[in-house]
Amino acid sequence: MIVPQPFQYQGSKRALAPLILNYLPAKCRRLVDPFAGSAAMTLACAARMRADRYWINDLNKPLAELLNLIINRPEELADAYAQLWKGEAEDALEHFYTLREKFNRTQEPKLFLYLLARCIKGAVRYNSEGMFNQSPDKRRLGTRPETMRQNIMAVSRLLRGRTVVTSHDFRDVLAAAEPEDVIYMDPPYQGTSGERDSRYLAGLSFDDFVVALDCLNARGLRYAVSYDGRTGNKHYGEPLPSYLGLAHVELEAGRSTQSTLLGREEHTVESLYISPALAAEIGVIPPRASRRPVKQPELF
Repeated sequence: MIVPQPFQYQGSKRALAPLILNYLPAKCRRLVDPFAGSAAMTLACAARMRADRYWINDLNKPLAELLNLIINRPEELADAYAQLWKGEAEDALEHFYTLREKFNRTQEPKLFLYLLARCIKGAVRYNSEGMFNQSPDKRRLGTRPETMRQNIMAVSRLLRGRTVVTSHDFRDVLAAAEPEDVIYMDPPYQGTSGERDSRYLAGLSFDDFVVALDCLNARGLRYAVSYDGRTGNKHYGEPLPSYLGLAHVELEAGRSTQSTLLGREEHTVESLYISPALAAEIGVIPPRASRRPVKQPELF
């Protein structure tokens, strides 16, 4: 199945989406995506009619606003992109840097789409001041306007009238989730969480995230999390604690690009954690959970 995707986005779960969907319910009332990125999982679900409604959220406000434009004002966005793309005719590199500087001043989401389509491998990068600083790909001129328009319109047809787009802290989104929802989370890649990293506007504290998952468990909500992985013998990130009682599944993500460049045959495996409530529904058996010892309060 071909699922439309207007722009590349490093870390997107587009390729893994069919595998991840095997661990989500066949149908739910609403899919909640608190770390949406390019909304690859939402689009994969919508293309297969796996949910009635969708909630897309990303803390990166221009990204969230761009997704909202794609869904609700597709013609306007496609027209704007075509004009920006045609501006490359005289000097493509100078044009990119001019628009990048303008985006950093204005945070205009229409400019962000052009930058994402034109930058190296769709890899978002920010400097220490939160300014977009990725360079243009000198080998190509980005998605042609005709193709971009087709992708934008296809996404709009899938999600318009059924989707809410926000830019909130993930904890606020989780607090507002309801029992009928299914939550899929793809937070900032571990190894960067809790620290300043050029790929994210903000890091994510491991401890804060674990507390949030514990709260979801206490409410009996259904969720799945993509959170760590490994390439060969190298592991990325700390596993989520066993006391959460999550079922752990490893998904084959394909040959590592970095390893290929180094002449090694190594494959990347990504982890998917499944909540107790969701595991019980889909028939995956989680490990026996043991609670973290609770420190008794001192009386004196």
